Amino acid sequence: MMTGKNVRMERIIDRNDRRTIIVPMDHGVTVGPIDGLIDMGKTVDMVAEGGANAVLGHVGLALHGHRGKGRDIGLILHLSASTMLGCDPNAKVLVNTVRRAIRMGADAVSVHINIGAETEPQMLSDLGAVSDECGYWGMPLVAMMYPRGPKIEDECDVEVVKLAARVGAELGADLVKTNYTGDPESFAQVVEGCTVPVVIAGGTKGDDTHILKCIEGAMQAGAAGISIGRNAFQHENPRAFVRAAAMIVHEDKSANEAAEYLRIAT
Repeated sequence: MMTGKNVRMERIIDRNDRRTIIVPMDHGVTVGPIDGLIDMGKTVDMVAEGGANAVLGHVGLALHGHRGKGRDIGLILHLSASTMLGCDPNAKVLVNTVRRAIRMGADAVSVHINIGAETEPQMLSDLGAVSDECGYWGMPLVAMMYPRGPKIEDECDVEVVKLAARVGAELGADLVKTNYTGDPESFAQVVEGCTVPVVIAGGTKGDDTHILKCIEGAMQAGAAGISIGRNAFQHENPRAFVRAAAMIVHEDKSANEAAEYLRIAT
């Protein structure tokens, strides 16, 4: 029997291969109106046409960008935030609720937790509270689980990434987003140690070939997909980049094949 959560999950994850391409667009709160997010509606349409399963952002995305003129796409409403001008940008606070996400037609919600930050206790408390509310309403929960803080020397070290991902699963997330550890062998440990599907973050804007290789490695390790923002919406051709990523995530093509497509398309 289909439940409300199952129906919503199919709006953000492909029902056939159980994989997903999410394009986060929550950066407007963190760093302001950066390239690619000036006209959010236009960007949403381009990544949707490329094959993204969902976009993720704050209320501003739902109000001013999600319902564009192009292909339909899932909406994940982000509930936590901080700005780069704050005293501690790693301290994420809740700025929205699951109930408001439901009223706005969101298909899922997300929270950002920095494991190792000085404010980790409050963020974990917030994650637990949101998880409880999501369980009541049948709302899927995406947990962005990053190892960041004074004790973290390498945010891509497999040991700290494994811990961060597992915390998200233990506290009730339906999907965990975390850092790629650099190779399929180590990331397979992250996937194995997390009891819910895992997607990789994209990080700062980088070289296309490198990003596509990371996506390929993550999928080989058993990842459920990607959650890549700047490398998608700041690309000279967001539609083509997402299409190239979809070749790897949804069609099991190689990074080399995807890179060749992207080279021709752009």
